[in-house]
Formats: sequence, structure tokens, C-alpha cells
Amino acid sequence: MIDSQTPPASGSLPVAPVMKRPTLLSRNTILRDVLEIVLLIATIYTLVNLATARAVVEGASMRPSFDTGQLVIVNRFAYYFANPQRGDVIVLHNPQDPSQDYIKRVVGLPGEVLQIKEGRVYANGTLLDEAYIPHFCTLGCDGTWSLDDTQYFVLGDNRPNSHDSHSFGPLDRKLIVGKAWIRYWPPPDFGMVPHQEYGPVSSEHPPTPTPTLSPTPGPTNERRLLPRATPGAPSDGVQGL
Repeated sequence: MIDSQTPPASGSLPVAPVMKRPTLLSRNTILRDVLEIVLLIATIYTLVNLATARAVVEGASMRPSFDTGQLVIVNRFAYYFANPQRGDVIVLHNPQDPSQDYIKRVVGLPGEVLQIKEGRVYANGTLLDEAYIPHFCTLGCDGTWSLDDTQYFVLGDNRPNSHDSHSFGPLDRKLIVGKAWIRYWPPPDFGMVPHQEYGPVSSEHPPTPTPTLSPTPGPTNERRLLPRATPGAPSDGVQGL
């Protein structure tokens, strides 16, 4: 029998004390960790929803670029520190009924003179090369508009069947919801929404032509004949998700 008080023999290693196994985390610690995870998820979800919106395309106004049923992520922050650019696809509130949202393409910028002649768009007299347009509008679309410092001119890609600035006039910036950023449904169409380039546009305003469509005196941009789509029609825009 070895006395527990007897020192170890010379040259032998001391015996390490046996450590007790750590106890399980307390209930309060687990609860705190769960609350932190829930708070983190809620914060991320809130930030994502503040920065973006989801929308479903309805109608044919943007064909062939967009079609009914496609789902799009809209970047709400895109224009907080930058201005909309020509060629951007944006989601906007209908100026005639802000409860309705549309998806359109920016073709005219603040301070420009926009003219549609025989369906073709001219910005400050420069013809825009719109290779993405399958059919140009030939009835009720022509006219001239002068944009002020807060206005944009937006059109649908399906020009003969779009309720846009050729019907309701220039769009005030405050009605822009955000930039169409990512198309995520259906899966075969997944990808970033492309930006169109048009080349250089003249900075000089062309002479404003005398209006010829209105039988009575009116503003130079009074040229409407028949709208190509019914204002506020759900077949000409987007719905939020």
C-alpha cells in the first residue's frame, strides 16, 4: 500500500490533477444567444426590405425585355447618391394614380428636349439608337416635350402598347421607386437587368417646333391623340410582393 503523502520516487513525473468536465451552458446564456440571432436576422431582413423591393411584371408594355410573370428585385437605394441614367429600367408610381406602379425605361434626362417623330425618339435633336425596340409606335405617339430640372422621360419597350410619358408627360423624380436590378424568376431568365447605351447625345437644345396637332393654343408638348393603353390598367405595370 502506498501512502498518499509519500513523495514520488526520484525521476518519476508528477501526476496531473484530474480536471472536472465543464458544465453545460446555463439556460440564461442559451436564451441570450437565441435572442441575439433573432435580432440579427430581424435587422438584416429590415435592411434588405428598406434597400430593395420585389415586384412581379404584369402586361406587355416592356416586351421583349420583360414579360408577364417575371419577378424583379428593385434597388431603392440606387438613386440616393446618383441620378437615373438614360437606358435604366425603373419602377415608378403612375403620375395619374400613385397607387399603381409601372416599369419603364428612361430615355430622357432633366433639361433635355425630347421629340418623338414617326415613332423614333430624339434627345436634343440626337436620334437614339434603340435596337431593343421590335416595333415603333406609328399612331398617337409623336410630340415634343421640354423637361425641367427634376423631370425624366420614360417609355415602355413595347411602344405601340405602353402607357408612358408619351401619354402622361415627363415624370417627376419623386415618383421613381427605384432601379430594376435583378430578374430572379423564372430561373432561365435569372440575371442582372442590362443597361442600354446610346452613345453621345447633343447638349444643345434644338429649336422647339410649332405645335401642329392641337387645334387650339396650348403648351408645346400638347400632342396627345389617343392613349395606347388605359391609364391605371393593371396590364401595364408591376405589383409589389
